[in-house]
Amino acid sequence: MDTLLASVQYVLGLGPTVILPIAIFLIAIIFKVPVGRAIRSAIIIGIGFVGINLVIGLLSQSLGPAAQQMVERFGLSLTIIDVGWPGAAAGSWASPVAAILIPICLVANLILIFFKMTKTLNVDIWNYWHFIAAGATGFIVTGGNWWFAILCALIYEVLCLWMADKTQHLVENFYGLKGVSLPTGSTAAFGFVGIPIGWVIGKIPVIKDLHVDPETIQKRFGIFGEPMIMGLILGIVIGLLAGYEIGETFKLGVSMGAVMLLMPRMVKILMEGLIPISEAAREYMKSRFKGRELYIGLDAALSIGHPANISTGLLLVPITLFLAIVIPGNKVLPFGDLATIPFYVSFVVASRNGNILHSVLSGTVVIAFALLMATDFGAVHTAMLDGVYKFPEGASELSTLDMGGNFFNWIILKFSQLWETFF
Repeated sequence: MDTLLASVQYVLGLGPTVILPIAIFLIAIIFKVPVGRAIRSAIIIGIGFVGINLVIGLLSQSLGPAAQQMVERFGLSLTIIDVGWPGAAAGSWASPVAAILIPICLVANLILIFFKMTKTLNVDIWNYWHFIAAGATGFIVTGGNWWFAILCALIYEVLCLWMADKTQHLVENFYGLKGVSLPTGSTAAFGFVGIPIGWVIGKIPVIKDLHVDPETIQKRFGIFGEPMIMGLILGIVIGLLAGYEIGETFKLGVSMGAVMLLMPRMVKILMEGLIPISEAAREYMKSRFKGRELYIGLDAALSIGHPANISTGLLLVPITLFLAIVIPGNKVLPFGDLATIPFYVSFVVASRNGNILHSVLSGTVVIAFALLMATDFGAVHTAMLDGVYKFPEGASELSTLDMGGNFFNWIILKFSQLWETFF
């Protein structure tokens, strides 16, 4: 088992830019795509993800220090540190249950497709770590119950696939990703809570009539409404809140403008490689299974390039820090996951048709709940990261918004605690 786990961790350590092209190539061959075309599509998809990761890296490297400066400037003293999704992923992959859960979750997906219980073929193997995190949660809470850990992972996977199916029309119509669904664990879980909250906000008098989207802003404000200028302005505001000097503030603004401009172009490159595979999959399903439809499940990174999404995410950064201060009972200091907020609001933004105002209001409510769930998750999350992540100075526990503040995983936590209590 140790050898298997080490082998799995080595392969997964190569990251999605290697794993995804391999998976896409194999799927392309299964769906009868010519070998040359399959290789070309797989490589383009890999290059697209390299580009997306570079832009996300720029976002993280720029926002991370700014967030830390805001924390220090406003004197926040919260004892559970948000170490970010990379820490949660590392803890999940290091879990004893990781090696067996990958093939189990993959086979489970195929079985669900065969019995028409899902339309999503989830090829985003890297993000299986969310399923593994759920399994690891059950494993830790029950003191090492392997069967229960597998059950927890499968429950989480089914919930994500169900959400991916239910939101595919949003992904296709709003983000323009035809034949693609997004089963990413955190995106699905935050969307499950955020979509109905957004629906309620869209019914509130006065607020329901306010529509603020990138197109409206650009039409009304001209060049100042362009996505890159919006990014520049939001970056400058965050820099000022962090107490940066003028040069550093402007540098942060330019970086955020670059994110707004470059991300959609990186997604376009990835889609160039994906479209042939998606079309081949649909044709294959039509010929073999009349009337059936198949979606290719990919990373929610594909959605964050939309100007409404990234604008909502950036606006929620200072709001999240403010919520951490004022919410009674919260002990989580947001930090590592601030740059990934656009992932959490992907479905919310799409469900509000790009209305930034409605999306920010919805996101504010969702993140308020997420902070409290992440606080409740502190002890178990810390146990998962034991020996994997070094404790930051001043922290008594570790958690994340991505995993600890994730509604699906919190349900798994409560389920595991009930199981341990009664069984």
